[in-house]
Amino acid sequence: MLRVRPVHFTSQPDSWEQLLAALGLAKTVNDGPWREFDAGSGRLALHVADAGATDDGTTALGVEVGDLAEFARRTALAAEESGNTVAELIAADHGESCRITGRDGFSFLADKGAREANAADADPALTVVGVWFTEDPGAAAVTLQDIGARFRPVPDADETADFTAKNGGVLMVRPASGPPRSGLGFEYDGDLGALRDRLTSAGLDVSETEEAFGRTLHVANPDAAFGSARSSGTADTAADTTAQHVPPTLWISQRLAAQ
Repeated sequence: MLRVRPVHFTSQPDSWEQLLAALGLAKTVNDGPWREFDAGSGRLALHVADAGATDDGTTALGVEVGDLAEFARRTALAAEESGNTVAELIAADHGESCRITGRDGFSFLADKGAREANAADADPALTVVGVWFTEDPGAAAVTLQDIGARFRPVPDADETADFTAKNGGVLMVRPASGPPRSGLGFEYDGDLGALRDRLTSAGLDVSETEEAFGRTLHVANPDAAFGSARSSGTADTAADTTAQHVPPTLWISQRLAAQ
C-alpha cells in the first residue's frame, strides 16, 4: 500500500476547508487540530498552527503505507543497489513512523494508514500532488522508486519526474536551487472550466494559465491572504530559502498525457 498524504500546517484552517470543499475534497477526519480530506485520488491532512509560527503556511511531504516494518524492509532492500535512500523506523510525536531520507538530505515520513480512502463524496477527477524540490532531481526520483512509487512518463521529459502511488495521489520531483523542500498542488482529470466556475462561485479568486502541454488554474492561497511568513512550497515558490514567503496561489493542473 502507498498513498500520497501531505500535511499542510496553517493558522487559517477554516479558509482552507472552504477551498478544499470547493476543489472537491471530502472531509473525513476532524480531530482537534488534525483534519483529513480525501480526494478522488490521494489525501491531504491539515494541522492547525499558531499564526506566525515557523511552520505556519508550510507543507510536509508525506505518504501512508500498510505495514511500517515491511515498508521499511522493502525500501531498504530496493535501496541496496542505488545507495540513495535511508529508511528508518522512528517514534514520531504522533506515534510510530518510518523516516525516508534521500541523498540530498531531504526527509519525509511514511505513516501507517489507519483507514481506507473514503472518496464517495469527493470529486473523482481531483488528485493530490506532493512535490519534492531539489538540486539533485535524479537521486530524488530514485528514492521515490525505492519506496514503491510508479514512474509516470510526462511530455517534457527533462529533469522533472512524476510518480503515481498505488493507493492514490501523485509525487513529483522538480529541480530547484537552494535546500530541498516540499510543495503541494493538485491535478484535475476533468473539465477544468467547470472547476474554475465552481471555485469562482465559492467566492475564490481564480486565474488561469495555458502552456504547451495543458492549462493550470491558480487559486488564492489562504495563508498568503493572511500574511503567513513561510513558504507552502507550491510551484510559484521563490528559490530564496532564507526569506521565503507564502506564494499568492495554489495550482491545479490539467492531467498531462505523455506524447
